[in-house]
Order: sequence, then structure tokens, then C-alpha cells
Amino acid sequence: MSNKFDDLGIAENFSTWCFNLEYKDIPNEVIDKIKLIFMDSLGLIFASRNEDYIKAIKKSFTDSGNCTVPGHLEKLCPSDAIVLNGTAIHGEDFDDTFEGTPVHVGSVMCSSLLTAAEYYKLKPKEILKGLAVGSELMCRLALVSPMAIHKQGFHPTAILGAFGASIGISKILKNSVLQTTSSLGIVGSMASGIIEYLAEGTWTKRLHPGWAGASGWKSAHLGKNNFKGPRTVLDGKNGIFNSFADSKIIPDFKKLTDDLGSFWHTNNLAIKPFACGTMTQPFIDCAIKAREKINDLNEIKSIICKVGEGTVHRLWEPLSEKRKPTTPYSAKFSVPFCIAVGLYFGKAGLLEFTEEQIKNREILNICSKISYEIDPQNEYPKNYSGEINIILKNSQVIQETQPGLRGGKLFPLDEKEVEEKFFNNLKFGNLSSREVNNVKKFFATFFNDPDFSLLH
Repeated sequence: MSNKFDDLGIAENFSTWCFNLEYKDIPNEVIDKIKLIFMDSLGLIFASRNEDYIKAIKKSFTDSGNCTVPGHLEKLCPSDAIVLNGTAIHGEDFDDTFEGTPVHVGSVMCSSLLTAAEYYKLKPKEILKGLAVGSELMCRLALVSPMAIHKQGFHPTAILGAFGASIGISKILKNSVLQTTSSLGIVGSMASGIIEYLAEGTWTKRLHPGWAGASGWKSAHLGKNNFKGPRTVLDGKNGIFNSFADSKIIPDFKKLTDDLGSFWHTNNLAIKPFACGTMTQPFIDCAIKAREKINDLNEIKSIICKVGEGTVHRLWEPLSEKRKPTTPYSAKFSVPFCIAVGLYFGKAGLLEFTEEQIKNREILNICSKISYEIDPQNEYPKNYSGEINIILKNSQVIQETQPGLRGGKLFPLDEKEVEEKFFNNLKFGNLSSREVNNVKKFFATFFNDPDFSLLH
């Protein structure tokens, strides 16, 4: 059976669907998921507001404006507000993720549409349409060539997020199909973000979603004013998948339009229970379960983890750095450290990834005992699972498995759990009771009648 999009180019395919999408076309469960992602993202903006990397970004801006940055007194121009909010959401790696290729949708889309809602005084249905089309494009792009962007040395959120923001802003600007397609073509020349941050646990990854969002804002406005971008930005000889992805993994562009409009990948976005990298999370759940069976952590002789090959270069190597992270941020992308934290504390929230904890000798002692084996049967990237085997000094073996990402499509967090995370993040951001009440009211009314004065 022929696809209704077969006669169009790939970027035009999605742009046509975007242009024609009405609010009534978005299923209620997708709207509910988008609202949960927005709640989660809003709490994270406040959680990181006092961090050094946020202060550094604020000081770097040379322009002011009229756009609100939640948790701060300053007002910024739209692109700078998106950069700051997107960085804040993603800064602690506690934001949502996607199973297939991990991309962080909320940090890109919520930062972009939060700013657009205020700047253009958008009606709630317009906000939700912008969030929906951008989120769905990010998810589908992530499925086109799983692992290939990471393997090429780029951060998928940085690359693919720029396209999500571009089409989301194009939707609220009411760009035509041609203007939207050009906007996507333009943002392909703005997208960037390498993963060299892993070498030393530096801050650049934190910046990627905000930068992607700001690039989307710029490109959509250029498209609106009929600046031309290449229609073959996705699949062309020098398009993004030939430029930013490992050529040994063949892209499947049908993922962009198969069941488009009838099946929403956005509904499968995962909300993280732990404040660290996506593929570390199932191993933390394993560690927490094992903790209940170990009387004394000093009795651990060794821990062997079964892992997917595609996770090794980011989360396991170099093993010397992963066993003894040089920064709290590096610790978030170390499976050994995350397992050790789970065993030691029975949790892995924001307070478990600090300067104090990366120097904690008991945690580092556990880290030194952890190694990995590549499991050819591991389903990554289709499914994020964990398996650990803990060998005690008395030769007892404790095996724990986590068959899927908790918070993901197989084991989703319920609304109450997301609300608890939201309020804990507000608490971490040191908000007063008055501020907490105002933020709570802001979220409760945002998709009915946004009142940005509650954030001032």
C-alpha cells in the first residue's frame, strides 16, 4: 500500500502533516503526556537556578528583553531565554528521555514554547500544537538511525532537537508548508553539539538543548520571512544523517511518516526517576533491589554488569574515569558510580551527585569493584534494561535485573510520582512557600490561561 506522503520530499512530508494538524487531531493521552513533561521540565528550571553553570550563562548575555526566565528576576530576549531555560531543564540530566535513541524532548520543546507562549501571547491550544509537532518530530528522528549520531561523536538532542524546535515554532507562527520546510533546511546549518564533554565531565552537554531551541526559534522566523533552506536537509547527500550519523548504520526514513497521526511516539516519552544518564537508570534499580539483600557493603567482592555494546563508550570507558569521576557531572554518566550510589544510599537524586559524594571513599571503594561484560543479547537501543551480578566474599552471588527503564513505556511513572518529583525539585531550588504556591498555580493555569506574572 502506498504511503500518502510518497510524492513529497521527506522534510516536506512532515511539514505538510504539521501544517494540517488541528488540536482535535491530538489524542487526549498525548496531551496528558505533554502536560506531564511540561510539569517535570518546569520543576527542573527551578531546581538548577542556583547552579554555577546557570550563573555563567546569565553573565554571558549582552542583551535584555521581555521574556521571563522562571526563578530569576532578569528578563531576556527570546533566544537567550530559550537558551537559559533549556540549559536549566537539562542541566542535571534529570529531564525526560526517549527509548530508541535517547533524546531529551522537554528541555528543547518546553523551553521554546514557554518563551513563545509569553512572547506571542499564545492561546493554550496553540501552545499544545507546537509542543506536539516538535516532540513527535524529535522522537521520530531519533528512530531513523538508532545509535548512529552518538557513534559519530554528536549528541542526538543537540542535533535532532533543533529540528523539533524549528517545526514547533513554525507551527505557532503559522508558517506555510514551504516556509516550514525551509525552516527545517535552515536549522540543519545551525545544529551542532559534540559529546567530548565526556572526557572531563565539562558543561557543554548542558547547553545543547537550549542552543537547539534557540536555533529552532531563529530558523522558524527566517523561514517565516521566506529565507530559503534546502528541502533535502534530512536525506540529502550532505543532509544531517550523512553528516552527523555513522554511515555504517543505514537510516530508515520511513520511521518519519509510518502511521504519522495515528501512532504517537510522544506518548512513550520517559520521565526519569533518577538524576543521571538514561542508560544508567536500570542499573540503579538493580542496585537498590540488591541493597535489601546485603547486610554489609564491605562484603562485596566484585560486581559484574551485563551491558549493551552501544552504551560502553559513553558510560563505561575510560573505566578509570568511570570508577573515579572527576566531576559530579561526569559521575552522572558513570554506571559504576550510579550503581555505587544506589547501593550506598538506596536512591540517586540531585543530592547524590555532588563534590562531596565523588570524594566519598566508601562509594569509590564500591566503584573500584565494578566491571562490565558486553551482552550480545542486550536489546539496546530498542529497550533499556539492566543486569548486575554481585559476588560477595563468601562466594554468594546476588543477581538483579531490571527489564526496562522505570519511567519509560514499560514501567511509566504515574502522575502522583511526577508531582512528587516536581515539588522535590522546587524544594531543591530553595523556593519560598509563596514562590512554590505561585509556581503550582502557574502550572495549573498554563494550559488554560497562562499568567507569567506568577513567575516574577
